[in-house]
Amino acid sequence: MAAIQITNVEKRYKALQALGGVSLTIEEGEFFGLLGPNGAGKTTLISCIAGLIRPDAGQITIHGHDVVSDYRQARMKLGVVPQELVFDPFFTVRETLRLQSGYFGLKNNDKWIDEVMDNLDLSNKADTNMRALSGGMKRRVLVAQALVHKPPVIVLDEPTAGVDVELRQTLWKFIARLNKEGHTVVLTTHYLEEAQAMCQRVAMLKLGKVVALDTMSALIRRISGSTLNVHLRQGSLPESLRHLVSHDASNGGQGYNLRVNEYAEVEGILAALRAAGCEIDEMQLQQADLEDIFIQIMEGRHV
Repeated sequence: MAAIQITNVEKRYKALQALGGVSLTIEEGEFFGLLGPNGAGKTTLISCIAGLIRPDAGQITIHGHDVVSDYRQARMKLGVVPQELVFDPFFTVRETLRLQSGYFGLKNNDKWIDEVMDNLDLSNKADTNMRALSGGMKRRVLVAQALVHKPPVIVLDEPTAGVDVELRQTLWKFIARLNKEGHTVVLTTHYLEEAQAMCQRVAMLKLGKVVALDTMSALIRRISGSTLNVHLRQGSLPESLRHLVSHDASNGGQGYNLRVNEYAEVEGILAALRAAGCEIDEMQLQQADLEDIFIQIMEGRHV
């Protein structure tokens, strides 16, 4: 059974088509990235998953429970960390987490609350009022709130926006541990290096539609953008390789940046250089990263 099954989901706000028939299957135990520019429909889709808004068409299930018709069970399976810093200013951190536990019918949950606070470096703030916390600490509490009922599916909507490096490292260490223990994690982020480091599979949204869906490694292999940087000690680049030279990548002198789509092409390039009597002084293969891929897809070069 899929952790999240999204089937032909549509949502319109008057003239704006926020979601235009989105279909995704997120498997149990995956670390899944949901990426796209502002206005792509990510937050709308997450709001539909969380039951905060109803789609105009289509269906979403969480561990088989429909988020509309079986919303109680669906929400028990889900923990969402929202973008906005929403909190009640009248409670301490511990009281906030106990209250959140109560929403899910959990009593005597202090042992798990203590563990969550410890893993998010909140223990020394347990008895501090929420309004006295810094923005970064408030975001840690939001993460803790999403985890108090040990949900099998965790959705992180821009969890590290505007927070310090220490929190990022603390958060990712804890989330990675939960993922290894079997929790499904869905991440939206503008920090593409985080998505590349954490996610096994990625969907990219553009104008409410899925324009790319693949494993991280397959996406990086599929999209051209890797570059072989070579500097020649002797000889000059043969004509047979001139078409591979990047337009923006003159290294000056005997340096060349050559476009490479697959590792197998490197061997042919080296063979052509040897046949032309070239001697390589320096060489480096620079692989395309998620940011390169994201830009290419959003510009419509690979859809």
